[in-house]
Amino acid sequence: MERILRFAERERRRVTTRPSRSSRITPGWALVLLLWAPASPAADAPRIPTFGVGVEVVNLNLSVTDGKGRYVVDLGERDLAIYEDGVRQEICLFTQEKWPISVAVLIDSSGSMNPVLPVAQDAAVRLLRTLGPRDQASIVQFNRRATVLQDYTSDLPALEGAVGQIRADGETALYTSLYVTLKGLMALRKDGELGRRAVVVLSDGEDTASAVTDEQVLELARRAEVAVYAIGLFPPRAGSADRGSVPTYFLSALARETGGRAYFPASLAVLDGVYGQIAEELRTLYGVGYVSSNPTRDGKWRQIAIQALRANLLVRHRSGYYASRSDPRVLLRPTLGSR
Repeated sequence: MERILRFAERERRRVTTRPSRSSRITPGWALVLLLWAPASPAADAPRIPTFGVGVEVVNLNLSVTDGKGRYVVDLGERDLAIYEDGVRQEICLFTQEKWPISVAVLIDSSGSMNPVLPVAQDAAVRLLRTLGPRDQASIVQFNRRATVLQDYTSDLPALEGAVGQIRADGETALYTSLYVTLKGLMALRKDGELGRRAVVVLSDGEDTASAVTDEQVLELARRAEVAVYAIGLFPPRAGSADRGSVPTYFLSALARETGGRAYFPASLAVLDGVYGQIAEELRTLYGVGYVSSNPTRDGKWRQIAIQALRANLLVRHRSGYYASRSDPRVLLRPTLGSR
């Protein structure tokens, strides 16, 4: 620790005495801050340190599976290579801690869901029962509108009771429901807090009542930093161009862009297993962070690619992020500790 503190002090002096290079913090300095920052005993969730104006820590949740679809839980930092717009980045945060989860469970309650609703409700309850004491969930049913039956809480009986209240009737406003839910999860985000936010949505058919489009939902999802796990209870239609429905490509694209996953179960008999896979994935994610080597804060989209350096592994993550528009000319003053 003494060696780390001495190195941190040298880095602090170098940053403050060389203003021509003050528009960026090296990844090594970022790592020192992460190691040095004291934990806040009053905090309910772990936090990362505040680095100062003009510096972004890009936080990613990674799901890693092998060739047989099994989750890989023994990776190290050196087993991954992260690229932003084709440029390799240096990892400054790597962990597999079980961070708190905030999950919105959305269930289609349109009239067509009536025959399958009891099975969907039972499967959703089993997912909720995997949540820990620091996790929270909300329950939303959607038909012609989205209705929050239970706001975010860790109270399992209240959540189970909300699932039991779902009744099937009316049309389907999937896009609007997703849009509103993503907005709500964005509002829950706190600067520097290490947590996982996800949407688990189940639907069985076409969107017939939304006030927003599928493209608007996809754009918001890219900004929200929320993983979407989509379950479509309808046969996949490869190559479908029917944009008036809830086609396979939309749910697949939504999951891919956010680092989640799309499922199209062939029968209700496997629905319980699908929710179980989602629960397992949320428990086996890696938390990875880096400070971008690109100091420009222009608000533009940055593409992220992650390569597993061990053979035959699949890494899923969100596809990128929008850079901030903060002014990089402001002198950086790293703040140690949590807010």
